[in-house]
Formats: sequence, structure tokens, C-alpha cells
Amino acid sequence: MEKKSLLKKITGSREASLVIVLILLCAAITVKSPNFMSVQNIMEILKNNAVIMIMALGMLCVLLIGGIDISITSTLAFAGMTVGMLFKYNVIGNTFLGFVIATVMGAACGLLIGAVIAYGKVMPIIATMGFMYIYRGFAYLVAQEQWAGADALGVFKDFTLSNSLSFGLLNNTITVTIVFYIIFFIVLKWTKFGRCIYAVGSNAEAAQISGINVAAVKTAVYAIMGTLAGFCGALATSVYASAQPNMQTSKEMDVIAACVIGGVSMNGGRGSVVGALLGALILAIISKALPLVGINAIAQNTVKGVIIVAVIILNVLTQRMMDKANLENREM
Repeated sequence: MEKKSLLKKITGSREASLVIVLILLCAAITVKSPNFMSVQNIMEILKNNAVIMIMALGMLCVLLIGGIDISITSTLAFAGMTVGMLFKYNVIGNTFLGFVIATVMGAACGLLIGAVIAYGKVMPIIATMGFMYIYRGFAYLVAQEQWAGADALGVFKDFTLSNSLSFGLLNNTITVTIVFYIIFFIVLKWTKFGRCIYAVGSNAEAAQISGINVAAVKTAVYAIMGTLAGFCGALATSVYASAQPNMQTSKEMDVIAACVIGGVSMNGGRGSVVGALLGALILAIISKALPLVGINAIAQNTVKGVIIVAVIILNVLTQRMMDKANLENREM
């Protein structure tokens, strides 16, 4: 009976189920590619997927309030392209200032989207679809049929090659990602604003009656999403040593997929930072592993999609088990 109880405890937790999936996935890939779990390779995976992992935090908040944002990579491109051109034409030469400019731009973009959705009562999918085209268009206007390469970016590209933020322990990109996850974990778990986000997503009308300014919370959440997208615009420019107006096109789907894999409900009110992290890691490992195990480029998206659907089905079944267990406990 104890073994059965332990099994129920493990499978009855979304995060625990995802950890099991992650371990099995890594073990299966290691059989085919023994060096896959080397420290160097893991660090490379984390660095190359930091943009998706960071934006998943913003998308987590957006999904928690029952929203959606498909404009994030356009915001990223607009901010990243702007910073790239500023460095190219020697308008700025300071890395920190570059990140500040991109982050502020992203915050402004997100704030505008949030205001349209919260106060204009426009459906999130419609509003963000419109801004997706607007901000991507701005990126092309800034580019003026040009792009910024490694030589043009100068010292800015060196940020993601350095490990100065952690005193030589970790790459700056990984350090920044860890800091963001710690901050969001604390905010969503232990602050009033975090509780407001969950309340709005669970029942917006009840939240409004209880004194929560629902419109303000929604606007703030989209502003946070925009802030992270803007920051990631600068980060992606540094990571890939390139700023182009078509950067990260369609990657918003990967960000959403990471959250959904992590058990974040598309209906709002349910999800966690740990779940978003595990979802992003699973997605990153799948993307890295498929070429290594010999799956050709044409079939990779199909296999990736099948794995994602399988994990989502596992999440749904796990959630049903948890709901059933909670119901049984209440009846007792």
C-alpha cells in the first residue's frame, strides 16, 4: 500500500511528472549520444535557449490571467534591431545602456498592448495579432534593409561570451536566466501581486468584487511580458552576434509550448514557475537532441510535435488525477 501511495504522490504532481519525463528523455538521448549530458553541452543548451526560457516567465503570467500574447517576438525584434543599429552607427557604445534601451522599449510596447486589452476590452488574441504585425513592421523600418553583424556590435556581443556576473562561475546569459527565475518564483509565490495574478485568472469577476483592480493587473502583466521581450531582444542580439528584423520569427509558439508543456492552463489561474522552467528545459532538450539521434531536418518538427502532444496529454491526465484526489479528500 505504501508503494502505491508513493506512486500516486509522484504521478499526482505535475512538476514531479515533468521531472520524470525530463530524466527519461535525457537517459534515452544519452544512450544514443554519450556526451549529451556533459557539462559543456548542458551549458550550451541553456545559453542557446535562454531567450525562450526567460520569455516563458512572462508568458506564464499572461496565461495565468487567461490571456495570450503572440506579439512577443515582434517586440523582441523591434527592440533588438534598434539596439543593433544604435551600436552599428556608434550612437551608443555601452552594453548596459543597450540592455536598458531595449528593456524600456519592450515595457512600452507591452504596456500599450495591456492597455488596449484591459481598458479597450479587445480580445487578447486579436490585439496581440495586430501588434505582432505593427512591431515587426517597426523592426523592418528601423533596419532600413540593413542588419548589424558581429563587427558592428563591438563590445555588445561580448556580454554573452563573458562570465563576469557570476565571478567566473557561469556564462552571463545563464546567470541572468537564473536571476529572472528566482525573482519570478518569489513574486508569484509570496507577494500580493502574485496572488492577484492567480485570482484574476481564476475568476476575474470575483477578483474585482474582492477589491482587485483587474484592469491594472492585466495591464501590468502585459507590460512585464513586453519588458522581458525587450530585454530578450538585446540578449538575442548579443547571443547570436547579429540583429536582423526577422529575428526569432515564430518563436512565440515555442514560448507558449514551453508553458503548456509545463502544465500552465490556457484558461488561466493554474501554473507555476517551476512548471514553466521544466517545460522550457524539455523543449530545449528535444530541439537539441533530434539532430543528434539521426532524425533528419524534414521530420524534426513532426517528431517534436508528437513529443509535445504526448507530454501535454500526460499533464492533462495528471491534473485529472489531482482534481479527483482533491475531490475525494473534500468528501472525506
